[in-house]
Amino acid sequence: MAALSGSSVCLRDSACQLPLPVSTRCYKRRSAKWRSPQAAIIPNFHLPMRSFEVKNRTSPEDIKSLRLITAIKTPYLPDGRFDLEAYDALVNMQIVNGAEGVIVGGTTGEGQLMSWDEHIMLIGHTVNCFGGSIKVIGNTGSNSTREAIHATEQGFAVGMHAALHINPYYGKTSVEGLCGQSPNLAGVKECVGNDRVEQYTEKGIVVWSGNDDQCHDARWNHGATGVISVTSNLVPGLMRKLMFEGKDPALNSKLMPLIDWLFQEPNPIALNTALAQLGVVRPVFRLPYVPLPLPKRVEFVNLVKSIGRENFVGEKDVEVLDDDDFILVGRY
Repeated sequence: MAALSGSSVCLRDSACQLPLPVSTRCYKRRSAKWRSPQAAIIPNFHLPMRSFEVKNRTSPEDIKSLRLITAIKTPYLPDGRFDLEAYDALVNMQIVNGAEGVIVGGTTGEGQLMSWDEHIMLIGHTVNCFGGSIKVIGNTGSNSTREAIHATEQGFAVGMHAALHINPYYGKTSVEGLCGQSPNLAGVKECVGNDRVEQYTEKGIVVWSGNDDQCHDARWNHGATGVISVTSNLVPGLMRKLMFEGKDPALNSKLMPLIDWLFQEPNPIALNTALAQLGVVRPVFRLPYVPLPLPKRVEFVNLVKSIGRENFVGEKDVEVLDDDDFILVGRY
């Protein structure tokens, strides 16, 4: 056991120290000059920020090789809290169907509607349950650099394998404010288009397409490593095939009506509606998101029949939900 200098508690010559009689203690307390408790003051004692224990670490190279990363949906209970049972089932379906990573608490997972406590808890829960089977990438970005650093430290403390950071939004900074270098940079999620994808890949930077409608060409014609996908929440097996099995324009064309349907309104409105219609999540929305209107819900049922129910997650028959079936939660 290490000895700490400055401590007022010690044993000398292995002697057993017994408490003084009450009367003596009282007498000394009244007459002695008071001093602050020394056991709480350890001058010049450095507590390291990092331990030297061997940990399970993920290298940037491990992340760079991922081809199918799903931006996973966060399902809710009727009171607006996380439905972890449904969430676990969703993640497990991704693993079974070949996804290699999940983004936790991204835009699709509605991280923007979470408290940081919820955010870090969900990252830790995902690592605890599935970290040995799939790479867990926490969305710990923020407009505030200080907040992003703090959230990232917390995310890695609970075991996430990588962090996803966004360029500061709304209150934007200059180009110089965006620049930074890190030996742990794995790559870039690119949503502008395939011309930008090629600009990165020509410089040797790993890129994942952030656009499902462009990811096939990004992967096979422009050098992208893979995709960070919304559509794979619904059809992970088909999206894996699109990323792993070479050029397949026929499959890409088959999926395009579904992809167009998913992004007719801001993400994740359509995805939330679709997963509810498939019966894999409760039809609960955290406001300000609301479900697609009835005609669009009917359209989704027809898309499922066209592509094949067997290609979608879940086992229940797809159904058209009525407006009254949905629960909108403003306080949670």
